[in-house]
Amino acid sequence: MSDDDDLVFKALADPTRRALLDRLFARDGQTLTELESELAMTRFGVMKHLRLLEEAGLVVTRRQGREKLHFLNPVPIRLIHDRWIDKYTEHHTTTLLDLKAELERDDPKEKR
Repeated sequence: MSDDDDLVFKALADPTRRALLDRLFARDGQTLTELESELAMTRFGVMKHLRLLEEAGLVVTRRQGREKLHFLNPVPIRLIHDRWIDKYTEHHTTTLLDLKAELERDDPKEKR
């Protein structure tokens, strides 16, 4: 497993960081003040979580005047999905689709 994968898994392991990602998914380009407004933690705590999300590549920032805007970057999550989830579910999905087709072929209702 690559170091990048480790950073993404570590970032996703925390419920507060997942909540921040959900907030950015709902409305991208939020300031720190906006992101911290609904969390029961200090501004410093939110900054710490955002820094970990940035290090994992899950959040990117852009300065707009005096404000720093935070944006969701879904690419690392997609890479994790493709590497760690999709390959393990593909065989099961194919097997279930084959079974469904087989059962529908042998359905006694259709032989009437």
